[in-house]
Amino acid sequence: MALIAAVLLIGAAAAFVLITTPPREPSPPIEQELHLELAAEGLVNPIAAAVAPGIDDRVFIVDQVGTVRALTADGLEDEPFLDLRDEIIGLNPSYDERGLLSIAFHPDYPADPRVYAFYTAPLRDGAPDGYDHTNVIVEMTASEDGLSVDESTARTILAIDHPANNHNGGQVLFGPDGYLYVTIGDGGAQNDRGLGHNATAGNGQDTGTLFGKVLRLDIGTEEDSAYGIPENNPFASGGGRPEIFAFGFRNPAYAAFDAETGDLFVADAGQDRYEEVNLVVRGGNYGWRIREGAHCFDPDNPRGNPTDCPDRGARGEELIDPIGELTNSALPGGEGATVIGGAPYRGSIEALNGGYVFGAFSGGGSPLFVLFPDGGNWTRRSVPVDGPSGLVPGYLLAVALDQDGEVLVLGSGSAGPSGTSGKVWRLVER
Repeated sequence: MALIAAVLLIGAAAAFVLITTPPREPSPPIEQELHLELAAEGLVNPIAAAVAPGIDDRVFIVDQVGTVRALTADGLEDEPFLDLRDEIIGLNPSYDERGLLSIAFHPDYPADPRVYAFYTAPLRDGAPDGYDHTNVIVEMTASEDGLSVDESTARTILAIDHPANNHNGGQVLFGPDGYLYVTIGDGGAQNDRGLGHNATAGNGQDTGTLFGKVLRLDIGTEEDSAYGIPENNPFASGGGRPEIFAFGFRNPAYAAFDAETGDLFVADAGQDRYEEVNLVVRGGNYGWRIREGAHCFDPDNPRGNPTDCPDRGARGEELIDPIGELTNSALPGGEGATVIGGAPYRGSIEALNGGYVFGAFSGGGSPLFVLFPDGGNWTRRSVPVDGPSGLVPGYLLAVALDQDGEVLVLGSGSAGPSGTSGKVWRLVER
């Protein structure tokens, strides 16, 4: 059953007020066909976009290979805003989930010129044997006008040695509460098992690890500490890692806040059956690896369809179902290889207003969707673009918002970080 939970937490104790509603089938496409207006090209794998408070004439495009370039009304600026190519681990050109994955600007930017980045670095000294790389969140200082970054100012906020090359999570963003949120994948490989995974319950359900979590950090101004712990984080007083905000995720690679409601949307990649979009609340348990999406999951038979599983976590907390699902390409009639997040939209396109726009990664053309709140449930509709197929050309990599709150669609003709077929489009009315 679909599930929405309001959560009140004091320390590690949680009280859930639950509303359950029956699942619904996807509704017909939105009535208006939209157009992809090319805004930039010549990128490698544009994987994220970020807006800087106080900078209203540009949006910053993150290329997985390690650069960030500003996109203005005149196109992409030639000189990178940020260049971390020398810091990231070497990437597999055919497909890779590593690289420079996101950036975030301090809410008081550029008066407070701090910029944060999430990237995958070569494995650091002292890391466990057999691990693949180290995920790094760094803080850097921008120029006085906020239009460039001095990489030499980088200070490591958090470093996490990562067992496999996949499931990094990778999103950094500030919430309306002023705290820095970070999404971390379950450690990689399959079934939440193997090297670096909790052998009993998997990392998603293990609150003693940062893997499979959404973190919330207090980025203060004190130079002698990397971050503080918000006092109402669910495990601030014990029972788990104090950085944790929510848990039970597989690879929460995309996260975004609704500017109007403050709701946090997280797109979490499934394994072989179901992709999901979650409305994330403080202390929530989103089910992995007990569930994949809203469905029971058996790590011993990952493509099976078990009909029974726990509906609560180890602490007795309810497992929160996603607000939206996609079927994975591994299933008959599957809609994509993985979910691609995602932007809560409050812009000028009436047919999308108030919805969460997202899509799926799929070769030969990728679909777009929108989720609308609907009386305690959420209704999913497809978003056709540009002609009979209605698909984004090539591989969809991200859906984001520009500085005006309008939808950007980021994609590439290549499944991996190679070539120069990466493009950025604006979604506009015909």
